[in-house]
Amino acid sequence: MIALALLLFYTLLLSLSEHITFEYAYLIAGASVILLVTTYAKILLGGIRRAGLFGIVLTALYCFLYIIVRAQDYALLFGSFGLFVGLAIIMYLTRNIDWFVLGKKEE
Repeated sequence: MIALALLLFYTLLLSLSEHITFEYAYLIAGASVILLVTTYAKILLGGIRRAGLFGIVLTALYCFLYIIVRAQDYALLFGSFGLFVGLAIIMYLTRNIDWFVLGKKEE
């Protein structure tokens, strides 16, 4: 369901940008999808704190995408740097997870 909502963002953006400026269309489409996904995540994740964190991360991603789209000449540079920083953050946050224990069944 969340993947479908994220896909719907592009449809909303395209249809809205035919009638209003791109900036407003991006803001409306992004805010709509972020609100929808965060509300759904509240139910799935079992609390407002986790859903709020999820919404903040999603908002940051949409802001980053907007910056990349608007900076046409530097899009590859910003995108590559952003992916590198994102991967570094994920690697840092998951450094203490024992991945081998996660795959084993409890006896």
